[in-house]
Amino acid sequence: MATASLALVAGSMGGAATPALAAETAPAAEGNETFRIATAGFVDSFNPFTSIYLLPTNSIRYMYESLVQNDAKDGSPTAGLAQDWESTPDGMQWTFTLNDGLKWSDGEPITSEDVKWTYEQMMTIPAMGTANGNLVSNFESIDTPDDKTVVINLKTPQAPNPGTEIPVVPEHVWSEISDPTTYPNDKDVVGSGPYLLESYQANQSIDLKANPNFWRGAPNIGAIQYVYYTNSDAQLQALRAGEVDFVTGLTPTQFKALENEANITTQAGEGRRFTGIGINSGSETPEGVAYGTGHTGLQDKAVREAMRLGIDTESLLTQVLGDYGTPATSFIPSAFAQWHLPNDDSAIVGFDPEVAKKTLDDAGWVADSNGIRSKNGETLELRLLVDAASSNEQSMSEYLVPWMKDIGIALVVESTDSDTISDKTAKGDYDLYFTGWSVNPDPDYQLGINTCASRPDAEGNGATSQDGYCNPEFDRMFAEQHSELDAEKRASIVHDMLRMHYTDAAQITLWYPRSLEAYRSDRFTGFTLQPEQNGIIANQAGYWGFLTVDSVQSAQVESSDGNTGLWVGLGALAVVVIGGVAFALNRRKSAGDRE
Repeated sequence: MATASLALVAGSMGGAATPALAAETAPAAEGNETFRIATAGFVDSFNPFTSIYLLPTNSIRYMYESLVQNDAKDGSPTAGLAQDWESTPDGMQWTFTLNDGLKWSDGEPITSEDVKWTYEQMMTIPAMGTANGNLVSNFESIDTPDDKTVVINLKTPQAPNPGTEIPVVPEHVWSEISDPTTYPNDKDVVGSGPYLLESYQANQSIDLKANPNFWRGAPNIGAIQYVYYTNSDAQLQALRAGEVDFVTGLTPTQFKALENEANITTQAGEGRRFTGIGINSGSETPEGVAYGTGHTGLQDKAVREAMRLGIDTESLLTQVLGDYGTPATSFIPSAFAQWHLPNDDSAIVGFDPEVAKKTLDDAGWVADSNGIRSKNGETLELRLLVDAASSNEQSMSEYLVPWMKDIGIALVVESTDSDTISDKTAKGDYDLYFTGWSVNPDPDYQLGINTCASRPDAEGNGATSQDGYCNPEFDRMFAEQHSELDAEKRASIVHDMLRMHYTDAAQITLWYPRSLEAYRSDRFTGFTLQPEQNGIIANQAGYWGFLTVDSVQSAQVESSDGNTGLWVGLGALAVVVIGGVAFALNRRKSAGDRE
């Protein structure tokens, strides 16, 4: 990773086309085809200031361009609204220059004032920073010397590019909304990305239309429609029947069943997600006021450590995911090798139930005649929330119950719907649940939501926290890595933070799942993977996956005309590589729903 003291010019980076090249070669939207995606995803809202769940957040990535985008090739910073940028040698000030001729979808010009207004809302109104507030926590002020220049003045030096991951909204629209913190933003969106939300019907459909004013050029496909299905088997059958064109989140069994079917191509990409077990080790507000119903036994680190030792993650990975994933060391996936805690790190422990029992013995937890342990009148009987609609979670719980009983912990599985899980976890009314997040190429955000200040209030409102974790030393290191301009030194600090989170057993991270996807290759082609090698189509840290999609018929016509151009060329390359879609005030959902 380049140090922040270096001037960065997006057009010189690999992956996406340079602004000028894109403007010259991108075709106009054809407007006829609709690309249909099966989903059962949860929607809190489409408000870019507050939404944190996977489906709406990924839709927002397509609706609003950021100042700086994550490159398709490797996630590195590349052009967004800004065509280039540079920082001062001390890392205290970043200056961005916007592309020429930028327009919102309603034809109004995009200027530096839109960027300033967006950032300042997040800096001055806590509720407007629900989704991404930690990304502006180091911002001192924003200057806009002219319509094309944005200057971010920082409180301390900053290594991560401050222009990434924040959707910029049109001031002329949002400044007229009486309460933008509660605005659902679910129809007739004015945006700057390749697609715009046209309408949303809860649990029925989400309709997006191509943006003819998108600065890279309008997409090939005129519309994207998300179609709701009650379960993944129904999605599978819809793909087979041609009712939808793309599914993601397939189970291994479903994925294998589709591998050899005519007109369908499968893709198992290395994703940016982790799956783990969320632990209520004592929910507290940012002020340290305890709340919720978490079992007091989980406040004993020895109990949490023993649970980890008692889980045979590798067997679980084989039995539940069919080995479509890799064991995890931390909440930073192995896809981000620079930041990932190495597999051979001295802190990592394996499956060892005998050591787990000794750990509990040494901590004073004594087994009764049934083998279940107690201490000071507290019996280790823990609730495990399981999403009734997730076959993976159901299967995982079947293995965990006997494994935990073997070391003296009774698990009581509570199978319920994802909305109930969300409500319970937001209010600290749980012991354990399955969790998962999609992580950005730069670890700053994910590290940030593990600091003490990121904890929400007792109702789940305010900032966003991964686990409710709080360790002042972790916070100190977070600030240190945030300001460290030497990439190697910063990576070392990040590893120390991940090691601390691991040894504190704040969460039991299980694995990094492969994203199992499939699409109708008789109808659509031209998907772009992120990262370029073994990447994913849906749920990227960007809008590349569907941006270059084209109908097979159109691609064939263009190919026969000898006019393949850059975009179809990218699409053809993606087909070769693929052989084969896509963060709430109630902030915890099942493992598959969270951004």
